[in-house]
Amino acid sequence: MRHFGHIAPGVRERLFHQEPCEFDTGSSARLLSAALGATLYSPATRPRLADDIVKQATLGVVSMVLCLEDSIDDADVPAGEENLVRQFADLAARPGAPLPLLFIRIRTPEQITDLVARLGADIRLLSGFVFPKFTEESGIPFLEALAHAETTSGHRLFGMPVLESPELLYRESRVETLEGIARAVDKYRDRVLALRLGVTDFCSSYGLRRAPDMTAYDVQIVASVISDVVNMLGRADGTGFTVTGPVWEYFRVPERMFKPMLRNSPFLEGQAVELREKLIEHAMDGLLREISLDQANGLMGKTCIHPSHVLPVHALSVVSHEEFGDAADILRPESGGGGVLRSAYTNKMNEVKPHRAWAERTMLRAEVFGVAREDVSFVDLLAAGIPG
Repeated sequence: MRHFGHIAPGVRERLFHQEPCEFDTGSSARLLSAALGATLYSPATRPRLADDIVKQATLGVVSMVLCLEDSIDDADVPAGEENLVRQFADLAARPGAPLPLLFIRIRTPEQITDLVARLGADIRLLSGFVFPKFTEESGIPFLEALAHAETTSGHRLFGMPVLESPELLYRESRVETLEGIARAVDKYRDRVLALRLGVTDFCSSYGLRRAPDMTAYDVQIVASVISDVVNMLGRADGTGFTVTGPVWEYFRVPERMFKPMLRNSPFLEGQAVELREKLIEHAMDGLLREISLDQANGLMGKTCIHPSHVLPVHALSVVSHEEFGDAADILRPESGGGGVLRSAYTNKMNEVKPHRAWAERTMLRAEVFGVAREDVSFVDLLAAGIPG
């Protein structure tokens, strides 16, 4: 699989200075954690789930979570489990069908053991499990069950803890909770692919819900948690993990209080005025703003609940030609001693030592999402990725 693999090769060649790399379920954890991109959630109870998975893969989705937790009623969990086993068998009977990285969001550690046993040989289609409301106390049993399942099945499995518990939100318990989470995930570092933020649960603790013209960063209590999670768990010194962006809840806005957040000029230059209007109609201007803020705050990828959110996440994850040039200059062997370089675009300073971690992170993103040609903008990437 590869990002933008659903676009015709000739179009990719026109868009990319460096095309996104290919990867699969056996790729390194470092590569896969960056390649998750827009992770699309789907209830595990969907009767045609296998068809949905294949369809989304053909449209550019590279990671999906099949949810047995908050997206379904408590009474539907047994039916959801049975449906997952059937749907994985259906997928296994379609050799060669395109599939994304697949994860199951479970409720209890025991579900890991049970589902791995019931899936049997079809476990080869599964990349791992998502753990809800993760803390050190609740999370260790999930990680232990994951390690045991991997041993018994002989198949590599990753875990993705969701950070969404009230203890993480409350000021008086936040640091202690983060320290506990850090101990738990560090002990099982090889099995933790990424940490996911459950912002909807954070808002729930205070009876809040952000409007479609507000980002998570406009809700100060949520922004403070994101900041502390990245501070303690997302460091670039080798101790950190990939932290993914929060879910965007909206896909159509009936009424708008504030002006749209998308400037006219990029769309006028690309002759894509209709695309801008469509994005605004479907609340994508808020999503695009939040994706940009996710990246500025050290997050990579995003949880998505609607297929229309996938392309914007991926388009804004592509490395610009300017970013790529700056990162390459900073990482040149002859620059190893430090110093200051003028950007090839002559609009900024590149300071080798302080900007090195940024450059390495940018190069990893360039590997999985590609590098745009000099005259290609995110508008071009969005327009090219929309099915005709």
